[in-house]
Amino acid sequence: MLIKRPRSKAPRPSRRGTARTQLMKALETSVRHPEATVTVTEICRLAGVSRNSLYRYHVPILKALRDHQRHGPRFAQAKARKSAVQRRAENIGLRADIAKLAALVDHYYAAYRETASLLERRDRELAELRSKLKLRPVLLPSAGR
Repeated sequence: MLIKRPRSKAPRPSRRGTARTQLMKALETSVRHPEATVTVTEICRLAGVSRNSLYRYHVPILKALRDHQRHGPRFAQAKARKSAVQRRAENIGLRADIAKLAALVDHYYAAYRETASLLERRDRELAELRSKLKLRPVLLPSAGR
């Protein structure tokens, strides 16, 4: 009969801890060189860790990498380029709006001039009618007399 001996479970060094330190060192090394592009693949290659492991077990390091990528010089250039494209598109739209506003101003000015000429003509017609009637003031009898 075989007797099973309990295996002594000596604490093994956590591979995740060593992978974490290797990834942190790789990230710090990559961040020190601003001209180099920092990628997940490059950090995993430097640390000797699979990308799957980084995505699955080391999310804080991945977030730190994304923050660096988001605030790095290439992101600023891309953001400036994108904002320049957005400004051009906005300028084109504003120019179209200016043309529409100019047409609207022309329309309202023409309507104003037409209305003013109509009022002048009606005032002349009323003055002519009054002159033809030859109205004189009339004394009204008072009720108290």
